[in-house]
Amino acid sequence: MAAVRSWAVSGDFARFWAGQTVSNLGSSLSRFAIPLIVFELTGSALNLGIATAAEFLPYLLFGLVIGALADRLDRKRMMILTDIGRALAMAAIPILASLGALDVWWIYGLAFLTSVLTIFFDTGEFAAIPSLVGQEDLVRANGRIQASYSAASIAGPLLAGLLVTALPITAVLFFDALSFLVSAASLSTVGASFNVASDERKASSIREDVVEGLRYVLGHPVLRNISAMMALVNFVGSTSGAQIVLFAKERLGASDPRVALFYSAGSAGVVVLSLSAGLLRRRWTFSQVALGALMLSGMSLVAMALIREYWVALALWALGGGFGVLFNINTGSLRQAIVPNHLLGRVISIASVLAWSAIPLGTLLGGVVIERTHDVVAVFAAIGVLEVLIPLAFAFTALGHAERYLPAATPKESD
Repeated sequence: MAAVRSWAVSGDFARFWAGQTVSNLGSSLSRFAIPLIVFELTGSALNLGIATAAEFLPYLLFGLVIGALADRLDRKRMMILTDIGRALAMAAIPILASLGALDVWWIYGLAFLTSVLTIFFDTGEFAAIPSLVGQEDLVRANGRIQASYSAASIAGPLLAGLLVTALPITAVLFFDALSFLVSAASLSTVGASFNVASDERKASSIREDVVEGLRYVLGHPVLRNISAMMALVNFVGSTSGAQIVLFAKERLGASDPRVALFYSAGSAGVVVLSLSAGLLRRRWTFSQVALGALMLSGMSLVAMALIREYWVALALWALGGGFGVLFNINTGSLRQAIVPNHLLGRVISIASVLAWSAIPLGTLLGGVVIERTHDVVAVFAAIGVLEVLIPLAFAFTALGHAERYLPAATPKESD
């Protein structure tokens, strides 16, 4: 079989990417619609919080186990089935609403179920990409997927806003259900297997698989340090995202529409820098791009805290968001290049659990500090400084020369 000259000519990757782009657009509609449905049903901020908790709780409860299970399964078939399951869950909400039987507890339960299925899907997606492109194109491929995800995050709420002028808010979820079916159809047309032929699973328990994955991550100097650094950065930095509304209003005197622009600006910055990930990675090393991006994100936050001009702050927020995701793209691609294929599912689930477990505590602590100091500007500046110092410190670990741990690159062959 002839070697593929560029990732762009891979029909399998193109079909995979197209399906995920449509699915991400549908999911962005739901991220807009579901909170509004919960609010219409209850009018309660507490119920909105419970709905969010129902979405994130499965990651902490099942993340490690699902990662181990995903490595045992046919990943493509698993992803197709989870897409169908998510389509049914999303379609159930407008169907229940049309029957007059929709209760907020249905939202909680279906959000929880959809989240569980999404963990399976995302774990499979992470492990599938190295089967579709060569190692030398991992950063570029991940950058394209992240860019389409971020573009959907901008377009989805705008599209949903147009749809609700003519349709009930619950009907918007039918479009998300349809997008999952499009994703499933696109996956069924991909010829490449998402499990490498050399994957030979020995008889072992799920617990043993989870322990094996943990030992691999904690025993590998690069993966161990990435997990530790991401946990610290999320612990420190999650407050800035949670408190951006307060910062924009108190520091910049922003109106509600101008506050909303911060969310779009962050996604726009992600799109631009995601698309440049492959080019940057070809010119500089992992350590220079990933750690440098994280430090630049911190510097952007410090600069934003020091100025009062709304439009300058908006641009700095967009840059900070873009630099942060540029770091994520490079660390994800590095894991995909280093980790044996049969361990990829467990490694990404372990990474998610380790990184996201720090967010609730960090956000709570940040809120307490702001509440007691009444100085959101100083807190933002301090967060930015720490976001510079943390990657700088980790540059003196194995992350400072991560390329030494990469296996020899191999070209991707066409089907």
